[in-house]
Amino acid sequence: MTLHIVFGQSSEANLKAAMELDPLLEGEIMSFEDDLAVGPLFILDTPDGRSARKEWWNTVQDVVVAAPAEGEVAVAPADPIRELKARLREEEELIIWIWAGQNATDVCGYYWLISQLDRFSGRIHLIYLNNLPFLNEKNGVFYPTHLSQILPKEFLKAKKLAREVSLAEFELDGDEWRRLMNENGGVRILEGGKKLRGEPSAFFDKDLLQQSGKDFQKANKVIAQVVGKFKYPVMDQFLNWRLKELIRDDKLEYKGELKTMRDYEIKLPGGGDAAPAENA
Repeated sequence: MTLHIVFGQSSEANLKAAMELDPLLEGEIMSFEDDLAVGPLFILDTPDGRSARKEWWNTVQDVVVAAPAEGEVAVAPADPIRELKARLREEEELIIWIWAGQNATDVCGYYWLISQLDRFSGRIHLIYLNNLPFLNEKNGVFYPTHLSQILPKEFLKAKKLAREVSLAEFELDGDEWRRLMNENGGVRILEGGKKLRGEPSAFFDKDLLQQSGKDFQKANKVIAQVVGKFKYPVMDQFLNWRLKELIRDDKLEYKGELKTMRDYEIKLPGGGDAAPAENA
């Protein structure tokens, strides 16, 4: 039995369609949704680290969590790898295929998994689509960065790239994950291959400010224009959080409600339309 692991639901659909084209590709798909390319990673392999990351996500998503009642102990987020390791111990024939496109989200996810699955060497395989050509709908050659960009029929070619993760990779890539946790950057940038560079959370603020003008425009429009300039797209939710942080730092003005990126407009301070008095 093969368990295919992807990072994000957008990668699932075409892989499922590919399985219908090739029975040899069939298997269960497991998707990990947390985008590890953004946010804190420090001691993420511990309950305290997972709690800190959950609290950060609540801040990004404006989720208000009630404080534990008196005498009640806060429960740390579950370890998503624990169940996977239990399955590997119980199902000795289970084989893992990790699918990763050339983007920081997938590469971070790969490092995170590899750092915890070393005892199952020989059963863990990687398909890394690193700077490889594929055909698009018009039979033109292109170099996808995400699995969601690949046609189902092209997955049949991609499966030939599956290879067993070596003992050396378990050691070296496990060390790389520990480096990323200790570095604890706010964002991680893929520089090529599997090389990641950590940067502060404010790394994209200059792009957001540059795209903002003297007149109000929708926050989602600004985010879309910024993302369109990146080779490796950044999560909309993260950039929406950064816009709100810029507003709180008085580097941007706004009108509307600071909820989703479609609920408010932004502009640079001064000039243009005045912001509503209640937002001043």
